[in-house]
Amino acid sequence: QVQLVESGGGLVQPGGSLRLSCAASGSTGNMYAMRWYRRAPGKQRELVSTIPTSGGSADYADSVKGRFTVSIDNAKNTMFLQMNSLKPEDTAVYYCNCLGRLGSADFVSWGPGTQVTVSS
Repeated sequence: QVQLVESGGGLVQPGGSLRLSCAASGSTGNMYAMRWYRRAPGKQRELVSTIPTSGGSADYADSVKGRFTVSIDNAKNTMFLQMNSLKPEDTAVYYCNCLGRLGSADFVSWGPGTQVTVSS
């Protein structure tokens, strides 16, 4: 199937920016969408953004609209999340996820996550 690895997390001050990456390997040609999720301490997992691998328009959670931008470099099998104007409430572990199909079976893959901490 597909293996995913996130990178780019870290500590940033409020108002700052970070760029997360999600590198995909394996059966990447069978993916049809990629997503970013996050889980903040004590909260449920939240879907942050979805982008089709075909290059169509992306969707965002209301909480990040206008601040986060997702993109895909298909040549490098990598998805990015540009996060600007970061707030303390953006602190979470960020996970990338992909949806795909092999034959008649759908599959889902997850990365291990990367920590983002927004604090002064």
